[in-house]
Amino acid sequence: MITHEENMLLCQVEKQAPAGQMMRRHWVPICLLEEVSEADGTPVKARILGEDLVVFRDSDGQVGVIDEKCPHRGASLLFGRNEEGGLRCLYHGWKMDVNGNVLEMVSEPQSSAMADKVKHKAYPVQEWGGFVWAYLGPKETQPEFVPPRWAPTAQTRVSVGKAVLPVNWAQILEGAIDSAHSSSLHSSDMVPARVHGAEATDKSWLRPSTDKAPRMQVQKTSYGFRYAAIRRPIFNAQTHDYVRATVFVAPWTVLIPPNNLYNVANVNVPVDDTHTCFYFIAWGDAAQTPETETWRKFLGLSLSIDLDSQYRPLRNYDNRFWQDRQAMKAGNFTGIRGIPNQDMAMWLTMGSIADRTQDRLGASDLAIVEFRKLMVQAVKDFQQGGTAIGTAEQHIPASVCAFQNVISKTTDWRDYEAHAISQASVAHPELDTAYTVRN
Repeated sequence: MITHEENMLLCQVEKQAPAGQMMRRHWVPICLLEEVSEADGTPVKARILGEDLVVFRDSDGQVGVIDEKCPHRGASLLFGRNEEGGLRCLYHGWKMDVNGNVLEMVSEPQSSAMADKVKHKAYPVQEWGGFVWAYLGPKETQPEFVPPRWAPTAQTRVSVGKAVLPVNWAQILEGAIDSAHSSSLHSSDMVPARVHGAEATDKSWLRPSTDKAPRMQVQKTSYGFRYAAIRRPIFNAQTHDYVRATVFVAPWTVLIPPNNLYNVANVNVPVDDTHTCFYFIAWGDAAQTPETETWRKFLGLSLSIDLDSQYRPLRNYDNRFWQDRQAMKAGNFTGIRGIPNQDMAMWLTMGSIADRTQDRLGASDLAIVEFRKLMVQAVKDFQQGGTAIGTAEQHIPASVCAFQNVISKTTDWRDYEAHAISQASVAHPELDTAYTVRN
């Protein structure tokens, strides 16, 4: 049982909260590259770990991640002029570059040397895998940027669905590592079928099992943990198991078991204590991985259709997440379109920060229990001067990946030689983007 104090230690990330300070020792996804694709384009607001930031691409194509408030008198730079190599505050015309240098102070006398004495808060930046990344921690602990497992090369196709959700990061992540719920909540999208392995069709993700009560096993690692949800397969149940092996990469990434065409990942970046940037990612070979807009339509995460311009879902508690009761009567389990939207309906109804002291956990919640124990202890260790989990020598090896397959009972899933999905021999079907419930 987790205590209230432990729950807050896990969930609170703002200001000097130890969990947030630990997360700052990692390179953090700040926003999507597509949001700042244009040189001298419109600046973008990003709130990460309770800190308000502005992201912009300057005249030379360099991306800057800087504090939103002008160093002069605190007006927002979000509304500034992005021009001639910097972002100019509208209030008095101070102009800052991507490195935080004050280029001009037009409100000061030309003879003033004040600009040389002022430095605006700016962060180191990397562009990779469709994201703008920044390092928000102390300069002396800045690690080398290492590509994430879901974007191993510059040639990897990475398609991302994004949503900004009014809930704490930890309950979203717990959903991503909860394999048991997929057999119920997602049963109309992750469909039991007489197949020999996980497959993606034009409408569904097929799985070779009808077993809704998986056996859970966990393998602890330096970067987080791996766990297996073991089910009875439809074929050869006496000699084989259907194994879905998920990887939790601390602090906020989950490598989800892939289908036969592409790999899947989930990244949950805390905006603040009660909001999260949720990213659902398909990645792999370009010939088999859906491109971005197709992926978003498949998920039900398209801008101006499912989300507003700030990536906030239009489905909510008040409109019942556009649940279609007629579709439920016709056989759809939830009446809610899109795997992420089904999850959101659960996460958002748990409250902005779930009260974990009231949970009644069972055998299927083994990964949830391990996540809570691991991360609470990781934060405590960090408070005592330890290394942030998942950094330095604790970084995830490049060989680790999620998998799902039907394997012999004589094979230990921990020793199963898994590989990321790439260049499969099957043809790539088009994903079904037709709405089956209200749009």
